[in-house]
Amino acid sequence: MKRSDAAEKAKRAAAHLGRPGELCKAEPGAYRPVVNRARCEGKRDCVDVCPYDVFEVRKIDAAEYDALPFLVRLKLFAHGKQTAYTPHQDACRACGLCVVACPERAITLETIGA
Repeated sequence: MKRSDAAEKAKRAAAHLGRPGELCKAEPGAYRPVVNRARCEGKRDCVDVCPYDVFEVRKIDAAEYDALPFLVRLKLFAHGKQTAYTPHQDACRACGLCVVACPERAITLETIGA
């Protein structure tokens, strides 16, 4: 994706009135983004808008894929078995940009220790 397209996505997400979280003011590690594998289609919007590089999109792990219901596996197969992962979730500052940018509504923010 072009840098300008990603910037435009982030700008739209930042202006979203229903944006959850703490607008990037939370301490790193106080929140974590949770990806619902049954909804995620690996479209990368979370990667494009996250200012802290929390996300990556890659092929779903085989064990996770096999544990999903048949129709969900079929949908994931149609999308190249791509899904979002959060390898750097400890860097999350609870911007909420990923939540509102995700077209499948597959991401939620969770407080850690709550």
